[in-house]
Amino acid sequence: MNNSAVNTGRVLWAGLRALLVLTVVCGVLYPLAVTAVAQLALPGKANGSEIKDASGKAVGSELIGQRYDLPLENGEETAAPDLRWFQPRPSNGLGTNSVNTQYSIILSGATNRSGDNTDLIRWVKDAKAAAVKDNSVPGHTVKPSDVPADAVTSSGSGLDPHISPEYARLQVHRVAERNHLTVAAVDELVADHTDDRILGFIGEPRVNVLKLNTALKDLVAKS
Repeated sequence: MNNSAVNTGRVLWAGLRALLVLTVVCGVLYPLAVTAVAQLALPGKANGSEIKDASGKAVGSELIGQRYDLPLENGEETAAPDLRWFQPRPSNGLGTNSVNTQYSIILSGATNRSGDNTDLIRWVKDAKAAAVKDNSVPGHTVKPSDVPADAVTSSGSGLDPHISPEYARLQVHRVAERNHLTVAAVDELVADHTDDRILGFIGEPRVNVLKLNTALKDLVAKS
């Protein structure tokens, strides 16, 4: 009986020591080591790929899209887009919340509608009509055939931070007119913020909307 109690005590003590050692190694030392390596090697990505404005204030992450809408008016359920800014792809997952006024990560995912779904067809038609109307300014009329696919469809996640260069250029005249800038200046801004394919062959050329609008804000402030 005594030997059994002693053996049980030894096993429990050995288990407790293993628990303490593994807790310190796996729960403290390893996370600290990984964090230190990440901060030294890839500090930007380790801290959320933040984008900062000219004052050094973080305005969001380059990995998650943002909407640029006007404040809701009485009776409105859906905010109208603020046409001073370049607009992202359509998405119900982006908006505002109390933590960061540029985000509302309520949901993430595709619509899961088929190509012949009546709701999807109506959404696409409405989005195309809005793109034509919003981006047509005096002296420059947008045709329905000018509207690229990413201007009327959301991405698989609904949180895509990028748009195509074609969609960015579609908005140049409207952004220039709304901000009292020259078309050439805004067009150059888009060109400067167009990223090529990764390694020259992976993916498609793209424009990060948050980076582009951050640069636009700086340009407007200087003009």
